[in-house]
Amino acid sequence: MADTRKIAQHLQRLAPLSQQLDLPADKRQQLWQAVYDYAERFLSQQDTLPAFVDGQYDKAQFKDQVIPEQGQPIAPLLALLQERVDTPGLNPASGGHLGYIPGGGLFPSALGDYLAAIFNRYAGLYFGSPGAVALENHLVDWMIELFGWPKTAAGNLASGGSIANLTALVAARDHRKITPENVRQQCIYLTQQVHHCVHKALRIAGLSFAQLRTIPMDDQFRMDVEALSQQIRSDQADGLTPMLLIASAGTTDTGAVDPLGELHQVAKENNIWFHVDAAYGGFFQLTEEGREKLKGIEAADSIVVDPHKGLFLPYGTGAVLVREASHLYASHYYQASYLQDAEMEGAPLSPADLSPELTKHFRGLRMWLPLQLYGLAPIRAALEEKLWLARYFATAIRQLPGFEIAIEPELSVVLFRYVPRSGTPNTANQRLLSAIHSDGRVFVSSTTVEQTFWLHLAVLSFRTHQPTIDTLLEVCRSVTADWD
Repeated sequence: MADTRKIAQHLQRLAPLSQQLDLPADKRQQLWQAVYDYAERFLSQQDTLPAFVDGQYDKAQFKDQVIPEQGQPIAPLLALLQERVDTPGLNPASGGHLGYIPGGGLFPSALGDYLAAIFNRYAGLYFGSPGAVALENHLVDWMIELFGWPKTAAGNLASGGSIANLTALVAARDHRKITPENVRQQCIYLTQQVHHCVHKALRIAGLSFAQLRTIPMDDQFRMDVEALSQQIRSDQADGLTPMLLIASAGTTDTGAVDPLGELHQVAKENNIWFHVDAAYGGFFQLTEEGREKLKGIEAADSIVVDPHKGLFLPYGTGAVLVREASHLYASHYYQASYLQDAEMEGAPLSPADLSPELTKHFRGLRMWLPLQLYGLAPIRAALEEKLWLARYFATAIRQLPGFEIAIEPELSVVLFRYVPRSGTPNTANQRLLSAIHSDGRVFVSSTTVEQTFWLHLAVLSFRTHQPTIDTLLEVCRSVTADWD
């Protein structure tokens, strides 16, 4: 066994190298300035940078970048990021990002993330960082109040709608005492428009073995309440147990909001857990029009909402809310002997007891800082602006020869297409989509609904304003002008 003198000598040789990780102030300033300048150039060019640059996928593009034994200067690394990461593909920071459901990227959120990473507070347990946990719980309480829920509710800031939906559905499963023995007797009700992450969550939670009932929709792509009631009655007559009703408050495909109030009444009458996926549409609750369209969401047993959508935060910020905190806790609490010091009588619930995450990034700071710096007024105005921009586009695109929309926009999604006088509409719209992407100033995506190929406009970037929509209209007009 080595003596302490030899151990000390070895430690003395290691210390100078390992201490390089703790940068001195002048070195920190150099790196900070280089990164700040790079970010500032990127932000100052958003009015001119394309929303989309078609780039060839190359799975080997970083193979030439070996992890070095000795460090490198930052300038060539930032140049590499600009060339290979920040230029090709979709630019989510652009106001021209009008496809899928855009995320945000408020500048103060980046500062919040910077501080969270510097302090590296552990936001999982109250014992480890009571301030971080209290701040995140405060944000959850604000969202609970926003949806008109009682103080018995609880929630968690998740990485997005996928983990948030999984967290809620596991709580529903356990509260209803669903086991491998009885799962096949349970019935789950949803529509074809439910987000695919819900199906993924059902599979992970073992609920895909239940009887999944796809309920028909009305002509506005909303769940048909009478069809739901009939299906429930049929299932009950067959000796099955209605367990879970999943509604959408703003579907990704069409932006439709299911009739939440009526669906809740059906769920209540049949003792069914009522879950609302409001990842996209939930924060329109901040607007008068949104509250009217989301009426009934306050009756849900669980809600999912994404601050990285409707609050314009960076990707990686979702939230799950459950009406009864005990249901969330019962599914996700844990105990470990190595954490016995963290057990504090009377302490508030910790995030690690309310979600699958144990090691948890302090993501609450990226949400709290912009809410405090901006206040709700500009956020509310931006959300209302997005509703009106969708309405503006839907009105204007129909005035162009050959164009139509699928349905009137309920929130800020519009499905539109060009119908040629001859030829196949699906083929024509694939050509139009390609032309829009080649132009690059704006980006829209596409979807197929009932075998029809639609172009998909989603207005939710805080940088999207009327000139951006006018650009898209002009591209559509100029591309199709001589097609017929």
